[in-house]
Formats: sequence, C-alpha cells, structure tokens
Amino acid sequence: MQLKAGSALRATQDSIRSCSKLRNVAIPAAIRTRSLQHQLAPFHHGSAVGSRVGCPAPLKAVKADAQAEQLDTAMLRLIADVSKQVDEAVAATVFSNNEAARRMEFSPDSDLRQRVVASIQKLAKGLLERDVEVRLLLLAALCCEHLLLLGPPGTAKSELSARLSSLCGGTYFERLLTRFSVPEELFGPLSMKGLENDLYVRQINGYLPTAEVAFVDEIFKANSAILNALLTLLNERLFDNGNQRLRAPLLCLVGASNEMPESEELDALYDRFLIRRTVSQVSNNQLYKLARLAAGRNDHALTGVAVANGNGNGNGSADVGSASQQQQQVLAMEDFRGTATAAYDSVDVPDSVIDLLTGLRNYLQDKCEPPLYVSDRRFMKAVRMLQVAAHADGRDQVNEYDCLLLEHVFGNRPDDGVKVRQQVLELVAADPGLQQAELVLLGLFGRTCRLLEGPEDASELAAASAEVSQLVELLSSRHAALAANLEGDGFPELRATLWQAEASVAAAVQTLVPQMTENRKKVEDLLREAHTLAAVLRNPSATASLLERLLPKRFKQYQKGISAKA
Repeated sequence: MQLKAGSALRATQDSIRSCSKLRNVAIPAAIRTRSLQHQLAPFHHGSAVGSRVGCPAPLKAVKADAQAEQLDTAMLRLIADVSKQVDEAVAATVFSNNEAARRMEFSPDSDLRQRVVASIQKLAKGLLERDVEVRLLLLAALCCEHLLLLGPPGTAKSELSARLSSLCGGTYFERLLTRFSVPEELFGPLSMKGLENDLYVRQINGYLPTAEVAFVDEIFKANSAILNALLTLLNERLFDNGNQRLRAPLLCLVGASNEMPESEELDALYDRFLIRRTVSQVSNNQLYKLARLAAGRNDHALTGVAVANGNGNGNGSADVGSASQQQQQVLAMEDFRGTATAAYDSVDVPDSVIDLLTGLRNYLQDKCEPPLYVSDRRFMKAVRMLQVAAHADGRDQVNEYDCLLLEHVFGNRPDDGVKVRQQVLELVAADPGLQQAELVLLGLFGRTCRLLEGPEDASELAAASAEVSQLVELLSSRHAALAANLEGDGFPELRATLWQAEASVAAAVQTLVPQMTENRKKVEDLLREAHTLAAVLRNPSATASLLERLLPKRFKQYQKGISAKA
C-alpha cells in the first residue's frame, strides 16, 4: 500500500510539472500544497476499499487543479491589466491638474479695483498696524454701512474717519458724547425763529443730519433723547425736523467706544453697525517704527501697506505717483454712492457660498456655546457686503474666502470673531461634496455588481458606464480645484483679495492646508475607484469576482447592504 501511495504521489508531481512546462507558468505554493493534500487524502484512510476506489483520484484532481490554475492565471492577468489602466489614468489626471495649478494666474482687475488699491494705500499712509481697520472702513463706506471701532483712546480711530472724509471729499462731522450730552450737540440747536412761529425745528446745517462722513466717540453714552433720532438716522437715513422728515446724506458713520454697551436699550444701536472691529495699541515690536514716524521719518518703507495685486498679497506701497495722479486714482464720492447698487446687479452668490452662510448661521445660533444671535437684517446685509467686496475686487462672483470677512460682522462680543472665523475655515475645508461623491460611487458599485452577476444587458452597461464617466469628470474637476489651492503659491483667490491683510491670509492658509491635503488624498482614492469601475465595465470578460479582488472593501460594503435588505 505504501508503494502504491508513493508511486501515485510521484505520478501526480510529474503530471503537475508537465502541465506547468506546457504553460510555462510557475505554480503557486498554495496551489501545490492544496492539490497534494487533496490527492493524498484517500491514502490516509488505510481501507482496502479506499485504496481500490481512490486510485484514479489523482488524475482527476490534477485536471481540476490545472483548470483552476488557468482561471487564477487569467484572473491575475486581468487584474494586472485593469490596475495598470487605472494607475495610468489617475497619474495622468493628477499630473495634469498639478501642472495646470502651478501655471495658474488669478489676476482680477478693473478700474474700480485700481482705485480701491490706491485708496487703501492713501488711507493707511503713516499708520502702523491699521491695515485691517483701513480695509474695513473702506468696505463699510462702499456698502454705505457703518463701522464700530472698540478700543482704548489714542489708537487712531478718529484719524481714520477724518481720512475717509478727506478721501471722498464729503462733509465731516465729529463729536464726543458724555452722559450729559444733549440732542443739540448732534442734531443742531433749536431755531429761535421757528419757535416764534410755533415750529419746533432745528438748525441742522453743520451738524450730523447734513454730514456725509461722521465720527461719534463714546457713542454708547448716548441717552434716550439722542438714541431715538440716531437710530432712524443710521438705518433709514432720515431725520425728523419738526413736522418734516428730511433725507440725510450720511454715507458712513464711524462709532468709537472704550467699552461694550451694557444696557439693553443700546442693543438696537449696536446692531446698526454692520462691521465691528476691536482696535489695539501698536505692538511692542513696532514701537521703533512708531518712534521713527513721530520723528518725521515718513519714508514708504515704514508706512507702506501691502495690497494684493494678482496672485500676491504683498504688493504695493503708500506712494503711488504724484499728488495729481493719486487724486485721480482714488475713489470719489460717486464711487461710494454707486458701488453697492452696481454690486447687487452684477455679482452672483453661488450655491456653495449660500450653503456656507446658512451653515454658519445655524452653527452660531444652535451649536455654538454660548449661542450667537444673528438677526435676519444682519444676515441679509452681510450677503450684500460680500457682493460689494467681490465687485470692488474685480470679480463677478462671491467666493468662499470672502466669508472670512464675517468675523467682523457676526458675533456680539469682541472674542466672538475668533469663533466665527474658525467655523468659516472649517466649513471651507470640510468639502461636503466628497461625501456625496462617495455615496454616488457606492451606488454605482452596487449597480455594476448586479449587472455583472446577472444576464448581460448592453443598454444597462452603457448607461452605467456613462454615469461612471460623469463621476470621473466630477472628481477630476474637484481634484483640480484642490490642486489650485495646494500647488504653486497656493490659494490664489485668497491671496488676490484686497480685503484680507497679509497676516490674515497667512493664518488662513496655515489652517486650511492640512485639511485640504487630506481632502485631495480622498479625491484621488475615489478617482481611482471610479476609474476601476469604468475599466471593469469596458471589459467584456469582467465578472463580479474581479470587482471583489480589485475593490475588496467596497465589495464587503455591497454584501452588507444586501444582507441588511434581506
């Protein structure tokens, strides 16, 4: 019996070797081991019947294993071919998008943008660490809105408003309020002639109702007698003078305070200021330059303000030609009066920005701790402000980076701006479209498996291939957008905006890069899977087992879905 088993083993080995030589393919160790164990099984029982009946078994086993080996070899070759096609397609897309991103130039330009650049430089000349305040003041004036500056005395708050009046050539009014201030200080004295004629009117010439640019210091010390008239003047631009309601020419009022409003009756006044900014002293490392400025060393190396030009955020200086040229280049009063209307008519707000805005408001009111209330009026004005910012920037569409300005719009306390900015950056980097693309991919994967498992249907295969191709295009475009932000100088749209200072851009980029890098990796993985589905659908010999080997994780998800439905 032992001789018979040994001769059968040698015959099996010789048979396998001969088959291997004919096909010129090496036999995997697992296959050799499995076939030998299968063939030797009848000899391990030791029965006479087993020895007689089991003699022909090795030849049948060799034939079955040879067929299995042929199937495995064909499958391996098919897997290798599909993988090669997918690797080449993904590599070509990644290379093309990265090269295009490195060559990308984003240079918005318009006559209005050039005047805005010159105006920013003129307003900032001779001021240190006031880049953000200058930009916000100019943006508020272009929106015909008001700016609130919170901070200690001596931080150039009144200087900024006076410079704005000089820039646009508008009439200027300035006043400091105290707890004992009376309405006459803001709105003008009562007319003696009017009283003689039984008319309660004021002489408003030279006072706030006739001013185009105004600065009111310690504005939250306004009493109730001042407050009612001030609210109507700020919001509706109307002033009740006796029995007449007059339209006020007020363009922008800059309010200043050393402290936040404490009483509830001042909440309405606080809400009238669309843009709010906390102003700090000049930092210690800039005191040398401050001393140089005080000594009259007004060279542009100390007073220049970086203004974005094209893809950079570090271009520009305070000197932009002669005085006559500078006067021609800066914004005029008609620019401030007409920019907002032009922006509402010409600038679009895409769905991605609207989704970000609604998500931000929902987070601030429902999930933030403590909740930050954003009124409907403030929300609408914020959207219009973003349109003005884009229009003045030379663009016809608001982008997601414009929403970083909302840190100065939403929130009630000075430290709320940090929460708003952080949430905006998280929403920008989150990219919910990736999750949707993955769900679409899962649906297409299940559809492909069902098509491969069932009878062949040419029309269904063609329809599935078309949908996979659309998904590939969508993922390729998303990868291109991420590459545009991560390759080359990076974030060209953010760096080209006029409304973000250099420090703000650098901080935003540092926050966005890690998450966007991870998103790009996810897009490449999804793109690889989509290309795999496309290659399988194109191959007439493909089966569901091929997908199982190429995308095992997705196949397990597919099987779990079937089990859950069952």
